[in-house]
Amino acid sequence: MRQMNEIQVAILTENGFEQEELTSPKAALEKEGISVDVIAPRMGKVQAWDHKDWGIEIDADKDIATANPEDYDALVLPGGVLNPDKLRMNKKAVEFVRKFMESGKPVAAICHGPQTLIETGLLKGRKMTSYASLQTDLRNAGAEWVDEECVVDGNLITSRKPDDLPAFNKKVIETLRN
Repeated sequence: MRQMNEIQVAILTENGFEQEELTSPKAALEKEGISVDVIAPRMGKVQAWDHKDWGIEIDADKDIATANPEDYDALVLPGGVLNPDKLRMNKKAVEFVRKFMESGKPVAAICHGPQTLIETGLLKGRKMTSYASLQTDLRNAGAEWVDEECVVDGNLITSRKPDDLPAFNKKVIETLRN
């Protein structure tokens, strides 16, 4: 059984991520001794959206062009309206996510984060949740959308909104322990 300090997690993000949807899972994972890399389309800073205005800036640890999904044990996709909308238009970001989905490694997405998953074309028959405004998009992608705090379907972990972060973080950590 692997030790938690041997686990590497990627958080893929872009400007406009919902601040607590990145900082909360990152802090929870690091508290367990898990190594976390923030991956963005370019090196430098990415800026959060904090509910109603711009929030903190976080340094990217790697850029999407040099990050390798094989180096990571799991992927976290924070939400925010701007972040996943930008990522789903980035072919390298979509390919990075697709490789995780195909590998069977855990992929955890919260709020609007599943928008990037839609672009992979790999949601048909998957049970998942998201921010309520995405339910039609997910159904159109072939997913079974449900209104639940945290949904696990195979390697896919999804939650609806920031209020679900405690359950989301707990499920991601439980999944990595097993």
